[in-house]
Amino acid sequence: MKRLLLTIATILISSSLFAQEKHFEELFKDGTLRIDYTFMGNASEQFVALREMSYTDNWYGRRINLNTVPLKGNGDLTLTDSASGAVIYKTSFSSLFQEWITTPEALEVSKSFEFTLLVPMPHNKAIATLVLRDNTGKESSHKFTIDPNDVLIRNRNKQTPLPYEYIHKGGDSKEAIDVVILAEGYTADQMDIFMQDAISTKKEILSYQPFSSHTEKFNFIAVMSPSVNGNVSVPQSGDWRDTAVSSNFMTFYMARYLTSSNIYDMYDLVTNIPCEHLIILANTGTYGGGGIYNSYTLTTAHHKDFRPVVVHEFGHSFAGLGDEYFYDNGDDNDNMHSLQHEPWEPNITTLVDFESKWADMMPEGVEVPTTVTPERTANYTVGLYEGGGYLSKGIYRPADICRMRNNVAERFCPVCERAIERVILHQAR
Repeated sequence: MKRLLLTIATILISSSLFAQEKHFEELFKDGTLRIDYTFMGNASEQFVALREMSYTDNWYGRRINLNTVPLKGNGDLTLTDSASGAVIYKTSFSSLFQEWITTPEALEVSKSFEFTLLVPMPHNKAIATLVLRDNTGKESSHKFTIDPNDVLIRNRNKQTPLPYEYIHKGGDSKEAIDVVILAEGYTADQMDIFMQDAISTKKEILSYQPFSSHTEKFNFIAVMSPSVNGNVSVPQSGDWRDTAVSSNFMTFYMARYLTSSNIYDMYDLVTNIPCEHLIILANTGTYGGGGIYNSYTLTTAHHKDFRPVVVHEFGHSFAGLGDEYFYDNGDDNDNMHSLQHEPWEPNITTLVDFESKWADMMPEGVEVPTTVTPERTANYTVGLYEGGGYLSKGIYRPADICRMRNNVAERFCPVCERAIERVILHQAR
């Protein structure tokens, strides 16, 4: 009887997946629409503008859960069928721009930032609605119509892809999650070093749960993107270099914050290569990097803490996890999180809407704020530990130690592991 029930369940799941696949084919071509946006504004007002659209054959993103997102993010893009008004696709994200608007500089000046999204090409006209949210929930939006027959959608199919290699293939690229690793600051004759670094990156990420339980759902693809100069730009030393994605330290005038604002260049480098998530390895031994949800991970490849850091940053970019560390030198050093609002990141809370976070994982009788003890630290005991999201007061994290807080942590905490798995299962069968 048990075997019969299992067989029936398998048939039902297979039928459901077939229906979803058929549903995708009815709505979309097997092709990718690249939408390049410009985000602009300052701390008080933000605007969105469409820059360009382009097209390539083959869609490598998810073909299931088309109209839902696992995380709210700081923004989302929704495609609705022009004729029926039905939501046919949705994705969420964050961006460097939305982080910048929380900085002191954004109180004084307006700036523009590049941003790119990849979506499946619809068969019929669709309305694309992009919404940006600041840390108080205030929204800015942009809407336009996608016409698949628009002659100004640039066709990039004839662009020859850069040399690339699968360094881990869990499945077909149209079903597994494709993680592209780009070389930044590696010259053409340093590609052997880059490949070694890319393999180390793949091995380290897949050594952590829950990635290690889902290796068949991931492909890792190393793209050999050479730079004119080795290393990366260090503005505080007056050292500017010509590199593949033009990354630099001193982002937002923070010495170790290494990012790139050249989003269009990143996507130019992966044209006609299966890509859903981006990891950029910087050829430098200086500590630094960053990770932005559904945008990119960028980290230095030759610092002694490279391995735990690249996993930490991928936690940001892949699963939208927040930083669980904080500073004790005052709570005015970062304005990213408003204590009057619940952050969207799944592993930090202001208690405004804790029920939507890990309330169901809290052991009975655990005090709030939860006291740190050696036993709780060693066992990654879930609680409400005060301090997280850069603030020492008013924000809580789920564990005393976690890969999203400490380089010495050997794993993600249980709350982060669950959050990562939810994203994996949302994207891949």
